[in-house]
Amino acid sequence: MTAEIICVGTELLLGDIVNTNAQFLSKELAELGISVMHQHVIGDNVARLKELVLQAKQRSDLLVFSGGLGPTEDDLTKETVADAFGDTLHFDEEEWQKIESFFARTGRTPTPNNRKQAMVPTHGYKLPNAHGTAPGAWFAADGHAAALMPGVPREMKAMWAEQVRPRLEQGQHCTIRSSTLRVLGGESSIAAKVGPLFAAENPTAAIYCKTGECEIRLTARAENAPEAEAACRAGVARFREILGDAAYDVDVPGLEYTVVHALQAAGLHVATAESCTGGLVAEKLTNVPGASEVFGFGFVSYAAQAKTKLLGVDPAMIERYNVVSGPVAAAMALGALDAAGAELAVGITGLAGPGGALPGKEVGTVYLAGADARTGQVWLERLALSGYLEREVIRARAALYALDMLRRMALGLPMADRVAVSRDTVKATPELLDI
Repeated sequence: MTAEIICVGTELLLGDIVNTNAQFLSKELAELGISVMHQHVIGDNVARLKELVLQAKQRSDLLVFSGGLGPTEDDLTKETVADAFGDTLHFDEEEWQKIESFFARTGRTPTPNNRKQAMVPTHGYKLPNAHGTAPGAWFAADGHAAALMPGVPREMKAMWAEQVRPRLEQGQHCTIRSSTLRVLGGESSIAAKVGPLFAAENPTAAIYCKTGECEIRLTARAENAPEAEAACRAGVARFREILGDAAYDVDVPGLEYTVVHALQAAGLHVATAESCTGGLVAEKLTNVPGASEVFGFGFVSYAAQAKTKLLGVDPAMIERYNVVSGPVAAAMALGALDAAGAELAVGITGLAGPGGALPGKEVGTVYLAGADARTGQVWLERLALSGYLEREVIRARAALYALDMLRRMALGLPMADRVAVSRDTVKATPELLDI
């Protein structure tokens, strides 16, 4: 089945409102195995909307609308789509009573133009709205269908879950399940390793690039849910076998969730000492429910004096090696470890730009250290993020690398080419960390 998403509203074209509905609907349709061929944003203009609907109806099996179901004169989606599908609208007394009751609960009285929202398809179906005043609509003709939902995201998502998705699932005559494998690294390098797996037909797989990582979404079809879920698990296993520990988790919102869950499982606590990332790692960790079980201390030591006062970094070390250096990053990690009484800590210092380059250290140079109180080990990594000019991208990637270092320490995973020294070495021979 093919589909097109049509979001109606002049405010979307003007940029006054961010169109999150299209993103949500694209993901939901993909999960159902329905291919989205086009996305459209169109203003409140009847002629242009009707032209688009007729074109889309010829190209695709399903048209999914959001917006244009309100009470004002320019809310004409329902009327326009009804005409394109050879249907008419009629006044629904039951819907009008719901609208009156909805207003009464908030101490208001509906105006005459609200009666427009009680108009429903004559041959199609109304889609009840339990969260607002505008019912949706379902039209069908000549093997094509259209689902109309409100533009308010909260109402649209509820109507999708309660009314539209179940109807589409019935039409698929099978069960569809999806899993998302999250992988650290760039799209081209990942695709080069697992390219042949994307040719599989069931489950299908698609890759999506993000900052410093990618999502591989697998979608399986089967007669029932257990079979579809088993096919997804098998597909994920094939990818993980090739990608190794770069594939860090399945069906999680981000790496910080994996880190918090790993720390919880191991009974470990973590502290952070951040300079160039300005607390971004701590923010990500504390976004995860239950993070208080494993995270209690986060230090933002932006100035050199803060590194000395809060973390005990030797001023002589800063003077000799500069705040952006391996020895200082390691000392920051150890300072956070000791101050928090945690088992694990990370220290980050770097040049996020756009200015501030140093001799031999371009903007984008970041030093990342991890300290482990259980072993007395300190790990150090120099990141060269100079290919990324945007300050926010450098910071985001540095935070991602820091979370990965925490993951590796918590799970005992290999540290690859990172420098490893004892905590005593950081004080006695810091020159070994001047990389």
